[in-house]
Amino acid sequence: MQEWYRSRALYEGVIKLLNAHRFNEALDLVEKIPDTKVKSMALNQIVVELIKAGEDYSTALNRAVEVAMNVTSQDESTKTLMSLAFDLLELGKIDDALKIAEYISDISNRAKVEAEVALKLAERGEIARAMGIIDNILDEDVKTWATSRLANKL
Repeated sequence: MQEWYRSRALYEGVIKLLNAHRFNEALDLVEKIPDTKVKSMALNQIVVELIKAGEDYSTALNRAVEVAMNVTSQDESTKTLMSLAFDLLELGKIDDALKIAEYISDISNRAKVEAEVALKLAERGEIARAMGIIDNILDEDVKTWATSRLANKL
């Protein structure tokens, strides 16, 4: 239990550093967080803030994926990766969101991310690329849903 409290306190410190745009210090502090789930959440937040600030986020993104893959339960790992992918989509980082989907082992949840990526591409007018992604979705229910949504966007 003490590990979790320590992790939450360090997480709050990371957030304060991010708010002050002290990104390197936040990246250093995040490595001291003992709880992998909390560390993963903090890394995701660092990635988001680096993108918003127009900074290079590639190293933080790679570290965020690495830590998310090591979260103790597969369910938590999937949730963390999906959250990161959706944050990236919101920030217009479509290719990065699609790359994150590759790390999601649960087919249904991977499909949900891929579908949202495809719909975002369709909004940008990249219909052929969107259809290519939808065609490769392995979950048939999600594929049908995405195709229907795509048709509505045309």
